[in-house]
Amino acid sequence: MLRYTLMRLGVFAGCLVAVWGLVYFGVVPRGLGSSNGMWIILLALVISAPISFVALRRERDRASETIVRRVDRMKAGLEANRAQEDDAVDAAHAQGRAQEQAS
Repeated sequence: MLRYTLMRLGVFAGCLVAVWGLVYFGVVPRGLGSSNGMWIILLALVISAPISFVALRRERDRASETIVRRVDRMKAGLEANRAQEDDAVDAAHAQGRAQEQAS
């Protein structure tokens, strides 16, 4: 997951530098007034999203598989705890019934 995040940030940083260069040299128009920095960031975000979607598909799939495995492990652990609690409750009920019948 960290690898995908770093790769995604790298794509964004590359787009940010490229957009800044295009704005600096006048290829892309500057923003209005003092909005130039925001314009560059927004344009870099818009450009980097589809690039990341296509270029990082394999890494994104790997990251999602890792997340699914972690969630499945957590679910299995919770189910094991739930089963252990159920067994303890059943044992306590059985012991209580045995004591009632003995009385």
